[in-house]
Amino acid sequence: MSDQTLPGGADHERTLLGHDLTLTAADVAARAGLSVRQARRLWRTLGFPERGDERAFSEADVEAISAVADMVSDGLVDFDLALNVVRGAGLSMARLADWEVGALIQPIEEMFADTVGPGATPTEAARWALEKYGDRFETVLLYAWRSHLAAAVARIESMRAIDADPHTTDLTVGFADIVGFTALSNELTREKIGDLVEVFEARCGDVIAANGGRLIKSLGDAVLFVNEDALGAFATAEGIIKVIGRDKRMPDVRIGLATGSVVMRLGDVFGPPVNLASRLTQVARRNRVIIDHDTAGRLPSDQVETRPLPARPMRGFGVMEPLTVRRV
Repeated sequence: MSDQTLPGGADHERTLLGHDLTLTAADVAARAGLSVRQARRLWRTLGFPERGDERAFSEADVEAISAVADMVSDGLVDFDLALNVVRGAGLSMARLADWEVGALIQPIEEMFADTVGPGATPTEAARWALEKYGDRFETVLLYAWRSHLAAAVARIESMRAIDADPHTTDLTVGFADIVGFTALSNELTREKIGDLVEVFEARCGDVIAANGGRLIKSLGDAVLFVNEDALGAFATAEGIIKVIGRDKRMPDVRIGLATGSVVMRLGDVFGPPVNLASRLTQVARRNRVIIDHDTAGRLPSDQVETRPLPARPMRGFGVMEPLTVRRV
């Protein structure tokens, strides 16, 4: 879909996307076999604003909207489910695009100046980079999507082998957050805070993947992850403490682990273990892992040892007795 929020309007769109904007929303909807209302809902769900009766759309918009309409027409999904899928794509691509522009615009402008000449606008430099390297980025995107799709299907198969509900399964949920992030935000410059968050998320993501887990989402000063087994989640927590909390250049972290039945939907996880893992971080000491009894019961006693902490009230769970855990 065309990104109708670029500075400078249609000229920037035409420069970056290479399409002439000759169609109205009604034109696109008619050619895709949808109502204008449905087409506009799709655009909004993808994260793009409506453009009224302007000629603000191109053949690429027709192709994208038609692809969704065809899946609905074939009965693969109904329109509401199509909106859910489109919403996930829009959110993911918006975040990826923001990250890519933030990380790459400076080196792209420098390379453009060295190769073509100085004085280019960011749009001109970006268009040059897209023409030169766009197909390579698309190759990586398609490869990553297919690989993650295969992994997601494999997870569904393993869940169905255990439980008839493909959306519900037992997992260990981990929540790791930076200690004193609010105070840090007041002390550091915006640029340094951005660098800190980027390093935190990147290091956590590497550790989570290395231990067979999955990064569900990053919340700036915290990450939410899951592992299929408790020992893998504990190894993930240990790794995060090693690469974040033990690095004198980074702040301390606190990690909570909780195990139980969760609902997996639209790439997110929901259920009591998610909330409990978050609550546990609030009682964890710096660079320590706090767990619940369900997690403790699934950890091998010959590899780790647990120690109960004093019982305390936890919002939404009543009075609970968390445990500390460490390697034997």
